[in-house]
Amino acid sequence: MKIEELISILNNSGADNWRVNITTKHGWEFYYIKHQLDQNRVTDVERIAITLFKNYDDNKYTGTAVAVMGPDESDEYIKKTIADLVKQTEYVKDKYFDFKAPKEVTESSVADFKGVEDISKDFIKVMDSLNETDTEDINSYEIFASNVQRRTITAKGVDVVQKFPSSMLEVIVNARTKDKDHEIELYRAFNSGTCDGKNIKETIEKAMKFGKDKLIAAKTPALDKIPCLFTTNDAGAIYKYFVDNLSTSNIYRKTSKWKKDQIIADDIKGDKLSVKALRFLENSSNNFAYDIEGTPIKDKVLMQEGVPVAYWGPTSFSYYLGEKDTFIISNYEVFGGSKDESELRSGKYLEVVEFSDFQVNSTTGDLMGEIRLAYLHENVDGEDKVTAVSGGSVSGNMTQFLKNMSMSKEQIVYDNIKIPKITRLEDVTVSGAVD
Repeated sequence: MKIEELISILNNSGADNWRVNITTKHGWEFYYIKHQLDQNRVTDVERIAITLFKNYDDNKYTGTAVAVMGPDESDEYIKKTIADLVKQTEYVKDKYFDFKAPKEVTESSVADFKGVEDISKDFIKVMDSLNETDTEDINSYEIFASNVQRRTITAKGVDVVQKFPSSMLEVIVNARTKDKDHEIELYRAFNSGTCDGKNIKETIEKAMKFGKDKLIAAKTPALDKIPCLFTTNDAGAIYKYFVDNLSTSNIYRKTSKWKKDQIIADDIKGDKLSVKALRFLENSSNNFAYDIEGTPIKDKVLMQEGVPVAYWGPTSFSYYLGEKDTFIISNYEVFGGSKDESELRSGKYLEVVEFSDFQVNSTTGDLMGEIRLAYLHENVDGEDKVTAVSGGSVSGNMTQFLKNMSMSKEQIVYDNIKIPKITRLEDVTVSGAVD
């Protein structure tokens, strides 16, 4: 079915509003065992997502229903599906909201980026450059490189097309003892747009070291409360807490108590962080000109030194709050760190580099994680004594941690987020490994 015919059916369906997202993806996939190509293939996928909205009780409520289909469905199937969606809107109703008219009139927003051929080559080149040893090496890896096109059309007149790269690298790292009696595997996944070669190489080679140290790690002692350093991509969960609490959905539902122009805590003695939505971030898989609703994305400061100054979020919750200048963020930056690495690495502290599970609850602020590998740093005779430890857990609450939180000036990028390279939280509860 042609798009024009689909739009005609939607306009005559009885729905008050609708949105169509058409996503086409051309991809290359490679599967390696060690560094030998096992298989590869080309993929082409198209998906059409239809979202219908219907108002009820004199515009008191708005019902929503969603369906996803392929491009080759028959006219009869599409008509029936849309008719069913209209009926389904009765069952999922929210408070009434209206939709934004397009802020910009454009037919296309096309980013200039490498094709799947060059992106794939970049990943393979990085993997071939790794420094492996007899006891630490690559077990296998998989590359998924795609060129994506997404068209968003709405009943309000939004019609935008954007193209962007989306890639993923999955790696299994092996580490073993010299006598090969003990072996461990570590998994790493890298989501990105194009290939961030420097970061990937550094992360994988660190993983090899982590695997080696995990084999000889002692049990984590019960440390009670101790400063903890977060120096891997797990730190992203800490900063997601701040970003989530700036969303219109959480503000409206009152799961976030933060308010514009009011500092998030009165007694902050550590670094006061800032958050900025970014339209573009190098190598990100989320470099969109428009969000999923067709709203233009732009660079925008959301929090300035611990003070919320703007919110982000979808049309519905933004409408409820009377926020007109919002969008769904795709990339963001967290900054405001004032410390050098040497300042953050002082005294007795635990640097946790490998979790079996790590979470920060955006509503309660509860932080928890099970330790697979950490490094206990202690000052012994004026020197830094480092002990690899494993087991046990970390816990605490962000509402307390943010008051004395310290961050490095230096930043690092993990796909669509740019955050301080080192994050230090004080008085983290560390439970020891159980025998």
